[in-house]
Amino acid sequence: MDLSLWMSSLMALLTPEVIAFNLFGVVVGLIIGALPGLSATMAIAILTPITFWFEPQCGFAMLIGVWNAAIFAGGISAILINTPGTPASIVSTFDGYRMFKQGKGGLALGLNVLYSAFGGILSTIFLIFLSFQIAKFTVTFGPTEYFMLAFFGLIMMISVSENNVIKGMAMGFLGLTISCVGIDPILASKRFTMDTTALVAGVSFLPAMIGMFGIGEILNQIFEFSKKKEAEANAQIELVKKGGNLGRVLPTWTQVKQFFRPTLIAGTESTIIGAIPAAGGDIASIICWGQAKRMSKHPEEYGNGSPEGFAVSCTANNGVLGGALTTMLTLGIPGDAVTAILIGSLMMYGMQPGPKMFTEHADFVMQIMQLMLLSNLVFVVIGLLSAKLSARILNAKPQTIWVSVIALCVVGSYALNNSFSDVLIMAFFGIAGFFFKRGKYPAGPFILGLLLGGMLESNLRRALVMSHGSLMIFLERPVTLVLCVMILLTLFYPLIKKKLKGKRFY
Repeated sequence: MDLSLWMSSLMALLTPEVIAFNLFGVVVGLIIGALPGLSATMAIAILTPITFWFEPQCGFAMLIGVWNAAIFAGGISAILINTPGTPASIVSTFDGYRMFKQGKGGLALGLNVLYSAFGGILSTIFLIFLSFQIAKFTVTFGPTEYFMLAFFGLIMMISVSENNVIKGMAMGFLGLTISCVGIDPILASKRFTMDTTALVAGVSFLPAMIGMFGIGEILNQIFEFSKKKEAEANAQIELVKKGGNLGRVLPTWTQVKQFFRPTLIAGTESTIIGAIPAAGGDIASIICWGQAKRMSKHPEEYGNGSPEGFAVSCTANNGVLGGALTTMLTLGIPGDAVTAILIGSLMMYGMQPGPKMFTEHADFVMQIMQLMLLSNLVFVVIGLLSAKLSARILNAKPQTIWVSVIALCVVGSYALNNSFSDVLIMAFFGIAGFFFKRGKYPAGPFILGLLLGGMLESNLRRALVMSHGSLMIFLERPVTLVLCVMILLTLFYPLIKKKLKGKRFY
């Protein structure tokens, strides 16, 4: 790592504008993450088009602030009402809610802030020291390697698609099919445009993503809404209000020393897990929490209000972020749904994630790393100061949230290109996203297929031109051969496992 480049990037970053945007992003992420039903993916999908009007540093300061804060804030509702605000906070309900019922709610909220930041900072340190080395290795990649990498990223997303490989494959290939709309990348001829100028440039990724993750989710919440569920939620919030004194927020020095080893291991493990495409915070939390329980001197306390177990799950929540960002920046493959959106954001600014970004935009890569560190420090301060006021976030009426999100989706889609066609695309994919959600068809593989489709097709066709049509070119290079084996193992292992257990595939 170039120290002079690091310092110059840092000085360019520490401006009032960038810090203000980052602070705004952290506050928005805290609110969205704490509200059950909303997610970091939805927030970033909605806000990404708006950032187009700002400088890249300011836009990414807001997006990264939202990302880091929303993941940690998911633990707030997990602690107070036993409902995870984000999927990554599912494991936080195991110990967090029980700590609250035991009168340790303040400590749980404090641990959630401190150890989420610890996991985020630790994973960012790995990102800082490893990403440039990985980029140096991948800079020699050609069309064959890029095709296999993109295909591997898509297969990894499919393989963990709600434990349904067939539906995940169907959604992934549907996304690939729609990515073919527009101009042929090799011959420059029109394809599947239906003689409509709005589709000449292809189906716009961002409006489709906003529709899937924003409108689709809101329509599903409206469909499932009932007075009974609203009454149950209000009863839980009233219980929080009557909880009175939540107790101390900061852990003791003895607890800090006790938690250091298991949280350090969890932070390292979650960074590695986060680097695997599609393995998000929920998977990392489950793995790290289970591993820590097996290694603990008091495993019987895990799941019954263990502060140590809760600290481990919080560390794993945010520990995946640095790993996911490493994969995204160095290989151009999203580690999760949020980094898939961030790829679209970088492309919006004319930057292509991958090895070349570390040479052509090395200063901005440095700034992304620095923004990760800054976001964690900012949400520590805000999180600790607002720990005992967190219950007020849960008072928002669902109807208010729905209207606000729909308005932001419409404005964000239109503002990207000042095009009403993008709004129609957003609405179409919003309705499609609703039906996919009702049918339990995962949206992640579809969006990833739409995003990676151009990269897959163009590099496949270039590789076949180089080999005069022979597919053996994908087995002649060591990297592509290894990736090919990994793809086959990833794709067929779940099917074989289910077959051995006598389960159906659908």
